[in-house]
This record gives sequence, C-alpha cells and structure tokens, in this order.
Amino acid sequence: MSTYSAIAEFPVESEFGKIVKLLESLAPEPTAVDGAELVAGGGFVEIGAYFEEAPDLAGLALIAKMHGANGFKISKLPDLDWVAKVQGELVPVTAGRFFVYGSHDIANVPEDVEPLLIEASMAFGTGHHETTLGCLLALDCLAEHCVSARRILDLGCGTAVLAIAASRIWPDADVIASDMDEVAVDVAISNVAANNAEGRVVCIQADGLDHVEIASLTPFNLVLVNILKGPLVKLSKSICKCMAPNAHLVVSGILNDQSGEMIKVFGSAGLRLIDARSIGEWSTLTFKK
Repeated sequence: MSTYSAIAEFPVESEFGKIVKLLESLAPEPTAVDGAELVAGGGFVEIGAYFEEAPDLAGLALIAKMHGANGFKISKLPDLDWVAKVQGELVPVTAGRFFVYGSHDIANVPEDVEPLLIEASMAFGTGHHETTLGCLLALDCLAEHCVSARRILDLGCGTAVLAIAASRIWPDADVIASDMDEVAVDVAISNVAANNAEGRVVCIQADGLDHVEIASLTPFNLVLVNILKGPLVKLSKSICKCMAPNAHLVVSGILNDQSGEMIKVFGSAGLRLIDARSIGEWSTLTFKK
C-alpha cells in the first residue's frame, strides 16, 4: 500500500492542537501527524501528515490557508514500516549527564547516566534538535557549578524533556512544565509518567505566564525557555519579572545571528550573560539575574 506525506511550514504562533484536529477530520484520515520541528530561519514550524491513500488536496489547502501556511507539499513515499524507520533514525542522545532515548533503545541505556525516556511524538523536544541539546548541556553546566533551584519553570515545554531533566538535578524542587498547545501538554504528561516524575513535575496548558499555577510559584529560581525569537522577545519582560534575585534563565530556539539581540533584550532587563554555546545554526544562552 502506498503512503503519502503532506508537509507544510506554519507560523510558530499557530495552534498546533487545532491544526492536528483539522488534519484528523479529513477523509481519508491521516495515519499519523507529527510536527513542531523548528525550521532554520526562524518563525516557522514544520507539520507533516501521513496517509495510506491520496489525501484530500482541497482540505489540506484550506487548512494551510486558515493557519497562514504556504501550502502542503505532497509526496508519494515508498512502502516502508515508517514507525520502525523513525525509531531507527532516532538514536539515543548523550548531553552531559543525560541520556535521552526512546523505548526501543531501553536495552542500550548505559550505567552512570540520568536516563530520560522521551518518545518521538507530536511535540517538540526529543533531544535530537540542537536547541534541546543545548538546553540539556546548559542544565548540566548549572549542576556542575552547584546552582540550587527550588522553583523551576519550563515555559513552552513541548515533550517536557527539560522539566524532567531539571527534576533529576533538583529532586526537591517544584517544577512546572507549561505549553500553550494541548497536544504538547498531553505528550508532556505521558513523558512525566514514563519517567516517574509525577508529583515533582506539574504539566499545565498556559498562554505565556498567565496561569494560576505559575503565579503560585513565582518567583522562580530557574526558568527554561526553548521557543523562537518572536515569542521570546514578547515574553522577555514577563519572564524577567517572574524570576527571583540570583535566578538563572536558559533560553534557546534562537539562531546564532539572533543571539546578540537576545543578549541586549535580557541585559536591559537586568540579566547578565554567564554562558553561551552554539550547536549548528542554533544558540543557547544562560543568564543570571
């Protein structure tokens, strides 16, 4: 049986959950939908749907138009076991003390690591993208420097990999993993359960910092934000206000040539850059208030 892919780039502010629901309402219905992969150049995320029959081109065009995409690119794919293929390509990732893996690699988890079980899913953050990897390395660096944190916020959490990682370093901390997208929150809840972090990591759906759970833990000792430049700039003042004195902020989702602007944005709000690293085209910055 043939398989078809339909892939489009959507503005980063698009509501991923609504797009998924619209795609699933098509006839024929897609067998899988994935996405939220950051597109180089900033401002867009890639969303793909996969069909066992030729998809509804008019329906796809309408979804693209409704949510500001340029249009889906349709491809006919060879007859493969796509689940096995994706799992085979998503090899484990080592980031400092962390070892990020899928359930298909459970037998390959080495000793003396912090294992993070994160399945490939419809939410961003498996450790394979340079921004997630950079944030994990930044967390490892903070731990190496004996930074303490009692209240932690993972803003725009995706799979919640950063929140779970932080809960391993600071097991007594209160950790909130928040995302504006309901699909991402569902994925985050599943990953928190798979990593036995229930009770330590609370997953919520929130638009920015506007949520009672976030307000109840403010100010935070550590804030993690792996989103793109546009929404990061918009939230920068609110992020700084929710941080305690001497708190740390790790930001990523920004291209290397955007890092200078981010340093100025957060510097003007009273934060000092203490670490910067680039992996490929992407930068991860760590600040202290």
